Amino acid sequence: MTNTQVTLVQIDNYGPWTVTPEPRREADLQTMQSRLYADISQFVGNRGGYTFFTRFDNMIAVTNGLSMDDHALLQESVGNRYPVTLSLGVATGTTPVQALSDATTRLQEAGSAQDEDRRECLEGRTIDEAYRSDEDVQIAHFDVINATGTYTDELNAFDTFIEIEQGYAELMRHMRYAHDSLSFFVGGDNVIVVCPDLEAPDYEEAIHHVEEAVDVKLQVGVGRGDDAHDAGYAAKHALETCRADGTRVELEWEGSR
Repeated sequence: MTNTQVTLVQIDNYGPWTVTPEPRREADLQTMQSRLYADISQFVGNRGGYTFFTRFDNMIAVTNGLSMDDHALLQESVGNRYPVTLSLGVATGTTPVQALSDATTRLQEAGSAQDEDRRECLEGRTIDEAYRSDEDVQIAHFDVINATGTYTDELNAFDTFIEIEQGYAELMRHMRYAHDSLSFFVGGDNVIVVCPDLEAPDYEEAIHHVEEAVDVKLQVGVGRGDDAHDAGYAAKHALETCRADGTRVELEWEGSR
């Protein structure tokens, strides 16, 4: 059974800040958002986690292995170096959707995202070290089969982007509502999905659904681990097996074959 720890990262009072005392230059906002994401991703990644930018003012991280002290240190580091602060909601669950829902509730109960009095809230709980296992996190790494030959070398860059995003959007919706999973586009033609305890037929069904719905052909490697890094690294190896052998679904853990 998976036990995913999820952290909702929310910039405090960000909307009002972007227009106070007057609207800020969009290029400056985009630059700050990307730098902030990079710093958070590096901080969490150095501790075995994954961070996904989603809407930038809200980010979602898989933080198995990070303590509440680690989260507080992240807030302190950002507060010392950026003109904005972060509030963090932390929760765990047998599905990533459950964990994110609980983390979101923690922050919502602490105050609105645009509440000028809510600053650097840290709410929730982490997994006790005594209860962690090497099957807590399941990561699926999807990519488009022959994206270069099908799209990149045949269409202009924007039309290629549309096709890839169409596949991502359909996969994201399907994995959320059919399998309580969280899917994130990570560049190129790659989507990382944080999953509950799913098996090969679940992934085969998802691939078939996307192909039927939007005519985008996917393959996927899946891994498990005690944190996102270990699970994701196993998933990358499984995806390489797909590419080498021409298979559509590969699971990289003992007893999966």
